[in-house]
Amino acid sequence: MEGGSNSKGTGLGGLFGAGGVGYSHADLAGVPLTGMSPLSPYLNLDPRYLVQDTDEFILPTGANKTRGRFELAFFTIGGCCMTGAAFGALNGLRLGLKETQNMAWSKPRNVQILNMVTRQGALWANTLGSLALLYSAFGVIIEKTRGAEDDLNTIAAGTLTGMLYKSTGRVQ
Repeated sequence: MEGGSNSKGTGLGGLFGAGGVGYSHADLAGVPLTGMSPLSPYLNLDPRYLVQDTDEFILPTGANKTRGRFELAFFTIGGCCMTGAAFGALNGLRLGLKETQNMAWSKPRNVQILNMVTRQGALWANTLGSLALLYSAFGVIIEKTRGAEDDLNTIAAGTLTGMLYKSTGRVQ
């Protein structure tokens, strides 16, 4: 078995039964590798199979490769909720530290700060999420009504969202 090219693998692979037929570089010296440049001596694979020159996903006939306004609405709403929660939590931390600056560091102060952080985080997340929902809904409705996707839909959706959001306040 000593010098044989088809010997059982040695090392840790042989201990665990993973050693199979071992090939040395001398064994492969006579094998032509036309059109192939192996990635490593242990990976005998044509690298042309690894190249992806086609799309990764199969789309139905006539489908767009970009997402429409309805599909993007979910990302918009979720992103605005998360952003609102993060900014609200930072604002709540700022307000909580400001309101409790005269108190010593204790459990009541920590509880008041945490209450302010969660209250402000939820308030901002709800506000931004609601605005994103209105904007997305207006955008989808306008796109379906007009039958076109362009910048005019975005401007109209933003304008309608702002008008509806400010309609509950008084005129200044």
